[in-house]
Amino acid sequence: MLPELFAIFGNPVSHSKSPMMHNFAFHTLKYNGCYGRYLLEDGARLKETFLSLGIYGANITVPHKEAAFEACDWCDEFANKVKAVNTIVLKNGKLHGYNTDGPGFLKAIDDFDNIKTILLLGAGGTAQATSMVLKDAGYKVTILNRTPARLEPFIQSGFECYDYNTLPKNTSFDLIANMTSAGLQDDNLPAPLSILEPLINNAYVCIDVIYGKETPFLKLARQASKPTRDGSAMLLNQGVLAFDYFTDHKFELKQIEQAMKIAFL
Repeated sequence: MLPELFAIFGNPVSHSKSPMMHNFAFHTLKYNGCYGRYLLEDGARLKETFLSLGIYGANITVPHKEAAFEACDWCDEFANKVKAVNTIVLKNGKLHGYNTDGPGFLKAIDDFDNIKTILLLGAGGTAQATSMVLKDAGYKVTILNRTPARLEPFIQSGFECYDYNTLPKNTSFDLIANMTSAGLQDDNLPAPLSILEPLINNAYVCIDVIYGKETPFLKLARQASKPTRDGSAMLLNQGVLAFDYFTDHKFELKQIEQAMKIAFL
């Protein structure tokens, strides 16, 4: 019997550890599936590409999470709320969309004590999902983005938002998280150095959703003697939930997690 095919769509996508995670889980749990990667340059062609490949499901990474929401025929309540999708499953010829980013990030920070205020750098699909989950969990969440226009959906949802020109001086947050792709394939910071340095100096911990490398943002935080964490824990947590959707809830989440952890050894 041919395996069920799955993939991750993104640009860039060659760095992704998702194929290794999911394929380890398929093998360990004896599920007839195979997971690859697809470089998608045009988000508007996501649905067409998904259907042409004959796959059963896909994860979506930057910069296509909002395009993925538009491509789906049906989305669950949370994906509709944040208008961003990172997990798609084909059901009866229709694309069903979910978002596991927010819950994945929330679990990744649950071992930090005394975190009450969080600053998210960036206003893309990852920030949309994460901000809602954190807000619902009782954190005070603020969004900082270069362009004011991208902040409008967050403002409408009741978040405190700033661009580089409006952020008050001497503002401090317990946790600062980079939600952008800055540093993934370049040496860019997610915000100007003049803004980041005082924010990091006043923070307790700094997190980057990028994984597998010390980004310029994390390096800056380490130089300030701050605890840092990359996106590996978030990647694992969101991947477990995505695999659960891919396999129609056939396995315990702990089973999936243990199988996927092999990819991080």
